[in-house]
Amino acid sequence: MSRLAATTLVLTIPLPLTQHPAAVYLDGLADGSRPTMRQALDAIAQLLTNNQCDAMTLNWAALRYQNTAAIRTALMKRYAPATANKMLCALRRVLREALRLDLMDATDYAKAVDFPSIPVKKGLRGRALSQDEIAALFKVCMDDPAATGARDAALIAILRGAGLRRAEAVNLDLKDFNASSSKLEVRDGKGGKDRTVYLPNVAIALVEDWLVVRGLSPGPLLCPIRKGGRVELRRMTPQAVLLIVQKRATEAGVAAFSPHDFRRTFCSDLLDAGTDIVTVQKLAGHASPVTTAKYDRRGEETKRKAVERLEIPYTRRR
Repeated sequence: MSRLAATTLVLTIPLPLTQHPAAVYLDGLADGSRPTMRQALDAIAQLLTNNQCDAMTLNWAALRYQNTAAIRTALMKRYAPATANKMLCALRRVLREALRLDLMDATDYAKAVDFPSIPVKKGLRGRALSQDEIAALFKVCMDDPAATGARDAALIAILRGAGLRRAEAVNLDLKDFNASSSKLEVRDGKGGKDRTVYLPNVAIALVEDWLVVRGLSPGPLLCPIRKGGRVELRRMTPQAVLLIVQKRATEAGVAAFSPHDFRRTFCSDLLDAGTDIVTVQKLAGHASPVTTAKYDRRGEETKRKAVERLEIPYTRRR
């Protein structure tokens, strides 16, 4: 992109946050999504202006089709398809806010967002964990006599037993856990939505064991632990969850997996148990059953067994 074209995209007068399309878009996101999408918008702004702008100093309303088409090409070369498409989604959403704020003409908006997503040609991401793998993860936590053992067992119990996202797990407060009703209240999940989920009895017991170590003071349910075993009543980060899961997987000899694979396992196991997909969707906090179906990792054996249950009224010839 030329230096002259880049210059025309720089905001000359700062906009109030209530009139800034990127600020309005970001403000509507959940806390866990906001930093990621801010980084995506910063990257787009830098590409468009030769590093002159970030998300807040780019004049998003000045973008036209030639700009967005060029961005699509640049992102396709620099990022994996899924990442690039997520960034393009953020771009579309910001331009939509520019339209809503009367900063952009409807015709210019329609042309600017008229670019295709990047094709994704690969197999299903992630995997489901086996019962043996999950048991091995719990065992290394239970064999750890330190406070981290109880904390990590509770964390894994929540991820596996309720299928929460990393950001949702660390956003839980003590008040969100109700052992008598098995409830966990998920606040400000993806899309800013709240929902109620439930924990199986074994998971409840592991969380209660952790609370013996943590104490019952108000604050985050899952907390960092300093050297020496002192619990800090402050919120953990989603990145800390990833590091804990990786550490316990290595100790347990479990093949590499991500915290999100607990969600895939959660959905797969519920579907395998005969739970209807709409109920699984609601528990997982998905916007659509179509998304839930993408989490199914039960494999070919489940399909074979499903067909075996079909009844065909036929008598074989003698």
